[in-house]
Amino acid sequence: MLRVGLIGCGDIANLNVLGYLCSKDTELVAVCDTDMARIREKLERWGLRTLNVYTDYKEMIDREELDIVEILTPHHLHYPMTEYCANAGVSGISVQKPLAHTITDCEKIIQVCKNKNVKLKLYENFRFYPPFIKAKELLENGIIGELLNFRINTIAPGGPAMNVDLKSLNWRRKFETCGGGPWIYDDGIHKFSLALWLMNQERLEEVYAWIDYFTVVMDIPSYILWKYPVSDSEYPEKFGSMEFTLAPNLYYPNNYYHCDEFIEISGTKGIMVLNQCTGGGNFLSKTPQYPPIIVYTDGKVKKFGENLPRDWRYSFINSTKHFISVMKEGGNPICTGEQGRDLCICGKLPYISNQNNRIAYWKEVTSDNELDKSCIVEEPQTIDVKGFTRYNRNVRRDLRKGINQGLVNTEFKYHYEK
Repeated sequence: MLRVGLIGCGDIANLNVLGYLCSKDTELVAVCDTDMARIREKLERWGLRTLNVYTDYKEMIDREELDIVEILTPHHLHYPMTEYCANAGVSGISVQKPLAHTITDCEKIIQVCKNKNVKLKLYENFRFYPPFIKAKELLENGIIGELLNFRINTIAPGGPAMNVDLKSLNWRRKFETCGGGPWIYDDGIHKFSLALWLMNQERLEEVYAWIDYFTVVMDIPSYILWKYPVSDSEYPEKFGSMEFTLAPNLYYPNNYYHCDEFIEISGTKGIMVLNQCTGGGNFLSKTPQYPPIIVYTDGKVKKFGENLPRDWRYSFINSTKHFISVMKEGGNPICTGEQGRDLCICGKLPYISNQNNRIAYWKEVTSDNELDKSCIVEEPQTIDVKGFTRYNRNVRRDLRKGINQGLVNTEFKYHYEK
């Protein structure tokens, strides 16, 4: 039985813990958070009342004999926590994406885990979402031929969705603790992971981005274009794009965060469309117009994955299940430390492009260049708040209109809650 400890009891812990609660091979024995009230609230929700609880992660690591530690804390804390766990003899460490707030810290995390023979996993769950696993299988079998273009739109609707702790929003809005912004760097790591995995690529070559800090505190709306590395192929070069769309007036019930994803992949023989991930399982999933996978090829439109579970939580359960298997049977996690570092490079490139108004190149984002400050992600210095003020006024007006039309849920629960 693998003994598991959890550091950080923020919003995401409700999902990361599910794989351990469902496993017969692990036991969650201890949790740590600086806020004891938050610990109590989580344990009550999870139906666990006999765990050891701590407000100091070092004390937890020193006292408990842990096989696995889940680190679910602000990004700038990932390295010191990983270092302490590795040096204390923890054999498996799972770090919530992104791996760190800097490439320098990513490199340190990778090195200390290698030195101490630690299984290091970047916790990235989108690759374990059942419809995406099916889509990968179809693509590998050549259903749309050679892959040429990847496009993903992350839309931020109005909800209703789960309540988010304001503390978690505050540190995500600060570049020195997050490493970038809450959308492109924090959430975008998931999307870049899909952009590499589904397209059979290991990195990006060139990136150009427009980031509009219209909301003052968040990097949305934004549009990102990139080119994959050139291969010695008979096919054209491969490209990708990522959109973050701000649509707060859109009524869109979601059991999780205020967002959802829509993907289109073009190939030499067809087109694949993937509908939803974070919002999977909501009312849209139940309509015939939005099956999880649509493929156009050979003059026909086909649907796939309609019987697969679409609730986002299964991606978390499957991700944890795989790491438990790695810890018991050997092998490597799906997202290694090196892959986690490369995803952080992906997440840095759009900011460098936007702040310099130029193409940003993969090779320029390194720990050495962070040291000489040639690839530092900078917070925007001048933002016009007048437009956002008017925008908020219109949002409140439309919200009142929606309430009068009965389009706002005042109470929304997870599917698995009674």
